[in-house]
Amino acid sequence: MKKITLLFALALLGTQAQAQETKDQDYNHWSIEAGFGMTEPGRGFENDNAGADYNSSFTNSLGGELAVRYMINDKFGLKLGGHYSKISEDDESLAFETTYSRATLEAVANLGSVLGFREWTNGFNLLFHAGGGVAFYQFGDDAIYADENDSSPVFMAGITPQIRLSDRVALYADVTYAGHLGQSYTWEGNQQMNTIRSFESEALTAAIGIQVYLGKHSKHADWVDIINQKELTQELDSIQNRLSKIEDDMLDSDMDGVPNYLDREPNTTNGVAVDSNGRAVDTNNNGIPDELEASLEKRYMTKEKAEAMNAGSGTIKSLINDGYVNVYFEFNSTNPEVYSYEAINYLITYMRQNPSAKASLTGYADEIGNPQYNLDLSKRRAKKVYDILVASGISEDRLSHDGEGIDDSVDKSSSEARQLVRRVTFKLH
Repeated sequence: MKKITLLFALALLGTQAQAQETKDQDYNHWSIEAGFGMTEPGRGFENDNAGADYNSSFTNSLGGELAVRYMINDKFGLKLGGHYSKISEDDESLAFETTYSRATLEAVANLGSVLGFREWTNGFNLLFHAGGGVAFYQFGDDAIYADENDSSPVFMAGITPQIRLSDRVALYADVTYAGHLGQSYTWEGNQQMNTIRSFESEALTAAIGIQVYLGKHSKHADWVDIINQKELTQELDSIQNRLSKIEDDMLDSDMDGVPNYLDREPNTTNGVAVDSNGRAVDTNNNGIPDELEASLEKRYMTKEKAEAMNAGSGTIKSLINDGYVNVYFEFNSTNPEVYSYEAINYLITYMRQNPSAKASLTGYADEIGNPQYNLDLSKRRAKKVYDILVASGISEDRLSHDGEGIDDSVDKSSSEARQLVRRVTFKLH
């Protein structure tokens, strides 16, 4: 069962690693777009005021645009762009030629991501952009104000369909409306505009071009499927939680050879024999593992045995001073073994019955580990028992405590023997 569980854990680990690689894939934020287009001026010709016949249309202009865009996330970004075009008369207009350009900063919304296009297409997308900037006008040589430089604030909004050609390139079309605030001269440059600050002229621009995506990742924010990434993240979290549970279950906290998820006694004394459920073998059910019981009887006398011997005060003192009553500890721990609290109680009973008696507590450690560390551990064990005695009502001035460090009187290779020297002994005065 343990091997099967381990193999399952390794399989999950491989799946998780592959999924994590997908999760860690970010998306590109930068793109450059370039295209050519046509501009049709709207309001703002001289004929609006004086009846002169000036006009233009898309087919009588040609220009280009260039922009750099940064997507903050898959839904919103910023675009810095420029547009240039030459506008001339149509077939029903008097002759003129005006150079029109603008520099703008716009906010961009990825409508495809907002509206969930990725659920049904990876090849078509839609952007919306809006912002403002400055427009510039240079009039032809035949214009009355040919020598004047004109400019005005411009506010604009547009829609940009996209067709994905590859992970790095997309084809785009764009339609943008621009309103000019406070333009000084009419489009053809023959008349001053009304000085009222309003949108007295406008233009509609249509363009087509390509977008090139920059960055080290495979997809750009325009096309990344964040919805699926969120679902993947949730799945990864679920796998991670299951794997963490398996790892926890496979731990063997008490090092008895039985993993925690099967261990019915997870705090078994280190080194003692256990059954298939991790329980220490205790045939007489007295709470002491069989492997330790015989050795403990040589050093440890229970209260019942002392009472059975009808021991007097002097005999009890001898038993304590001769090492029959000790407090034993878990490996690398200051927590007494549960059965050792009876030894502490034995000393408490004696000292209550003999108010003039004083006791010295001495701690020891086994040979495993650094000597200096074990010296400190032995002192802390003695202090632990001292604290229990004081908390039980024995006056501090009747007690002293210290540590002697390592006790090397037993075979270092025997875990059972080492258990016997991890102890605190008592000396009565």
